[in-house]
Amino acid sequence: MADKVLWTYIVLDVLFAASGALILGFALTTKSGTSQAPTIASVATNLLLMGTPLNAAIGNAVIIFISFLTSIPAMTLSTTRGWLKFHGYMTVICAIFTMVIGLDIWFGTLRSKESLLDTWNAQSATTQSLLQEQLSCCGYFNSSSPGFVTDSTCPNSIIAATMPGCSAAFVKLDGNFLDVIFTAAFGIVGLDVALILGIAMLSKERKERERYRFIDEKNGTGAF
Repeated sequence: MADKVLWTYIVLDVLFAASGALILGFALTTKSGTSQAPTIASVATNLLLMGTPLNAAIGNAVIIFISFLTSIPAMTLSTTRGWLKFHGYMTVICAIFTMVIGLDIWFGTLRSKESLLDTWNAQSATTQSLLQEQLSCCGYFNSSSPGFVTDSTCPNSIIAATMPGCSAAFVKLDGNFLDVIFTAAFGIVGLDVALILGIAMLSKERKERERYRFIDEKNGTGAF
């Protein structure tokens, strides 16, 4: 039974470290991608990703790795519970941190139509043109509000007036794309909770072993 509890904890701990690597890899890859010149294929997703808390995600990954390092003595020192408890506290911090990041992204999707208008207005005419080409639209709400950028998709006001505004397509992309990200964040929180339960089970098992060892030593029969 003790070995099963320990191995369950080890497997969950390895998955916990892997989640940190996933978060760090995603954040660094995103930072690298968004620093490049936008293209028709990447402009919309890059703008959405630039609005996510990437620096916080990197900080979260660092805390996860530090927490994982504290689990090494917790695994190897089988007679102590101090490191195990400390690892548990660190895991709780990581779970809260990841939850806050996920909630921040989720709340952002709830007000996306207004926030994406600010994003649209902050872009250069070149970027707005790329968005129009990618989303097959003209202007934001419509071709005149805010006004469209003349390009191959919207060559003149007559054709632009027949095209939909970019807001609906942009908001839909925001919802579909960012839903995956914050759902993944909540999934990682679920993994953290599973690890916390594994830590609690292993701590309880070690506490029982200490109690039996103390009883045996008190009775003079040696270590359990």
